[in-house]
Amino acid sequence: MSRTHVSHNDIEQYAKEKVNLPKEWADEYREQAGRVRDKVTTYLNEHPDFSLKKILLSGSLAKGTALKDLNDIDMACYISCSIAPSTTSELLEYLAERLRKAFPNMKPEQVQPKTYSVTISFRGSGLDVDVVPIIYEGDPDWYGKLISQDDGSFLETCIPRHLEFIRKRKSTQPTDFAQVIRLAKQWVKHMKIERAGFKFKSFMVELVMSKLLDEGQDFTEYIEALQAFFTYLAKSDLRELIAFKDYFPVPQSSSFSERAKIIDPVNPKNNAAKLYTNSQLDAVVDGALDAGDAIDSALAATTKEKTVYYWQKVFGSSFQI
Repeated sequence: MSRTHVSHNDIEQYAKEKVNLPKEWADEYREQAGRVRDKVTTYLNEHPDFSLKKILLSGSLAKGTALKDLNDIDMACYISCSIAPSTTSELLEYLAERLRKAFPNMKPEQVQPKTYSVTISFRGSGLDVDVVPIIYEGDPDWYGKLISQDDGSFLETCIPRHLEFIRKRKSTQPTDFAQVIRLAKQWVKHMKIERAGFKFKSFMVELVMSKLLDEGQDFTEYIEALQAFFTYLAKSDLRELIAFKDYFPVPQSSSFSERAKIIDPVNPKNNAAKLYTNSQLDAVVDGALDAGDAIDSALAATTKEKTVYYWQKVFGSSFQI
């Protein structure tokens, strides 16, 4: 198969120009998150009995997998369980009130509870910081319970370990592992535009990629790595157990009744795919089959025009070389 018209280097250049969050933007956003952290930490140091215990950057910006169109910064805030309200709405309002105390110069409307988080709106940068509350019971590894954005239930998690899990894998293939994740997320973004109701959350993409990495997949050649990703989704039909032993023994597949079993590495009881229906999973598999076929066609195409046409079936019209 030919890479004459679109090569690894072309995919890399496309990623730099159209997919990746530019470094200067990422640095600016991290600085903004750092100011939030420092402001809250200073307030905590001055008020040791304050119910907020820790705040830290989370999500794609913290993992280094953010796309160029990132529109908010995710942070996690740990709240003492002895004081935290029991209902979601009360917990979010409680967190909003405490954050307003930590940011006394902000107007109250700049710190507002939303469905599952509290949004801090900075008028200067225009970028929002979404703060997710985590109920903290004093665990030394910073385990706590957060509100699941899937169904609003409380879910055990550990933000530091989630970040450590990704950092460990990034260290084995610096730059390339995160880059292929971002390219896959760009495919998901395109699929959501092209196919109504398509869903495949970033956390699940990261865990599928982590499985491939752990099994020896080379991510340094982006076309081959993407093909490996799409091939795995298609061949497995999203029916194989995906689990990791970084922090816990791998659970038994029989422990889960769902078709897709993509297990949270920091919580072996949490199946990240548990709410996906068969039709939603079929849509992911079908999309992967189509993407794999498009890449094969791109590699076999005899002209640059046809090659770009097939790559646009993977990434959308933003793909231009």
